[in-house]
Amino acid sequence: MYMKELVLKALRDESHVSGEDLGRRLKISRTAVWKHINELRRQGYKIASSPKLGYSYIESTSLLLPEEITPGLQTQTIGKYLLHRDEVTSTQDIAEKLAREGAKEGTVVIAETQIRGRGRKGRNWISPPEGGVYLSIILRPSLMPSRIVQIPLIAGIAANKAIRRTTPLQPSLKWPNDIIINGKKAGGILTEMNSEVDGVNYIILGIGLNVNTPVSLLAGLTDGIATSLAYECGEHVSRVKLVQILFSEFEVLYTKFVISGFASLRDEWKKLNNTTGSRVRISDGDVIEGEALDIDEDGFLLVRMENGDVRRIIGGDVTLLDN
Repeated sequence: MYMKELVLKALRDESHVSGEDLGRRLKISRTAVWKHINELRRQGYKIASSPKLGYSYIESTSLLLPEEITPGLQTQTIGKYLLHRDEVTSTQDIAEKLAREGAKEGTVVIAETQIRGRGRKGRNWISPPEGGVYLSIILRPSLMPSRIVQIPLIAGIAANKAIRRTTPLQPSLKWPNDIIINGKKAGGILTEMNSEVDGVNYIILGIGLNVNTPVSLLAGLTDGIATSLAYECGEHVSRVKLVQILFSEFEVLYTKFVISGFASLRDEWKKLNNTTGSRVRISDGDVIEGEALDIDEDGFLLVRMENGDVRRIIGGDVTLLDN
């Protein structure tokens, strides 16, 4: 635990503590205590000070700091090493660099805002500050590259469960990677991979969720098709709690996936999805329409065409025509 985290823990554990007592306990100078207190204040923590009583903890920060997420985190791997940044080009970029340098599986990069956040096919992901959850997880599974398509599906299940546990909302999953609430997109999932012919070196799993994001900031290209959790449920949502539960849910599902394969989670995804059983239009160079019948054991979408043929869809943009 870093010294700043120890200072924060001491402040939370006691109603008042003097800089002298805190310094003696942590074996640092009063000046060092003061510097850590000021850094915590800079990060948004409200800490009062009194000549007689010393320091007292008033209120937590709104930022997704390791000091907030780690204490309540119930995972063995995912999020145990958490790198926080106020602003990045994309969390995917930083996580990819860390992965190349040997960062452990489960390492997470999380940011308050992204300048060039991206979704599938290089699209821009709007990432306003302090409203959403923008993170990337480094994974190192023993998988063949062809199975990467299954990762966003299990991440979607985890995100869906986390939202249901922290809000009254009942989101659905649109194949292959969208979190949908009341017909609008509240989140997306991106996977990028470094691999050899016979195996994966690492996967960077990106998750973006509009949590407390004002819908007005989602205008432009997403106008009318994007929403946020807070807007849909009418109340502020704890991003810290959401992230903690997301990590926990994903770790359970990912572990099961690595051991038993996607078949063990396929039915769970199907229960949460809004795609199978719907008429769909799929654009991926060509445009096709038909009825989404199912997803197969590899996670690919099965679509019955007008002539009765069933096509196996590996990727593409899906529009639900029945909604």
